[in-house]
Amino acid sequence: MKQVAHAILRLAALSACVLTGPIATRLPADEAAFALMQIAPGLFLHVGAVAAMTPSNQGAIANVGLVVGAQAVAVIDTGGSVKEGRAFLAAIRAVTPLPIRYVINTHMHPDHVFGNAAFAAATFVGHKNLPRALSTHGPFYLNAFRRSLGGELMDEVQIIAPTTLVDTVSDLDLGGRRLTLEAWPAAHTDNDLTVFDPTSGTLFAGDLVFVEHIPVLDGSLLGWMQVLDALQQRRMNRLIPGHGPLPDDWHAALAAEQRYFERLAGDLRAAIARGDPLTVAAARAAQTERPHWQLFEDYNARNATAGFSQLEWE
Repeated sequence: MKQVAHAILRLAALSACVLTGPIATRLPADEAAFALMQIAPGLFLHVGAVAAMTPSNQGAIANVGLVVGAQAVAVIDTGGSVKEGRAFLAAIRAVTPLPIRYVINTHMHPDHVFGNAAFAAATFVGHKNLPRALSTHGPFYLNAFRRSLGGELMDEVQIIAPTTLVDTVSDLDLGGRRLTLEAWPAAHTDNDLTVFDPTSGTLFAGDLVFVEHIPVLDGSLLGWMQVLDALQQRRMNRLIPGHGPLPDDWHAALAAEQRYFERLAGDLRAAIARGDPLTVAAARAAQTERPHWQLFEDYNARNATAGFSQLEWE
């Protein structure tokens, strides 16, 4: 009973800090502060920049999260560099001394996993397809981002594959707080994992959900549309996207993404029916969506190219 009482008091103390505002730690030299804000008792979020990964932002463009239980904590994604990962770790230590039991990677992309080495003592958790995806794509990511980010940010990056794998649905226990992990069919990638915290009613959606930042397709266009339909039916209090600010209305955030994909798919189907070549279809598809998304020029043609190759075989 004493242990239970101690755990309750510890959670109560943690919950009280929700009123104190964001916790910030400073990266080396004069670089930007890493702000970790509490959005519900024991649940914290860092919102990344809506931008491409660059040396100036240290690859810190993805949203990363923390869930605190009575005995341990779980980290949800680690950021785009080991420097960001260390800043995240320092911010965690400003919140709690509890051990970091799990690092949950929502999918394979560098902006979500390049910070993993800062948390090497934890157990890494991911979709059943994530080890294969990291093995296949990891060497390319390391080479490509060494050229774009430079050695200072990339020298310490390690590709760390999960050892605890999720095939369908699985739970993790943090002590008085359980997280539900769900592995999805191919959508944003073929290794997308979501994390639901029933205590706060919060879903960490990873890159299945983008807000303001245009969605980036690296899996299945039709599969992603089906996943978004399924997420619209879920019951939750809040949804945390992989990129962009925390939405006030998560249904509306999903609807915006659904609208984009419906327009993209509709334009591509029309182009295929006309016999347009891929280059023409990719240049014209979803152009009415341009005002609604940041980084449209960077990713829309890429999305159209990936979608075209799927839809032409319908």
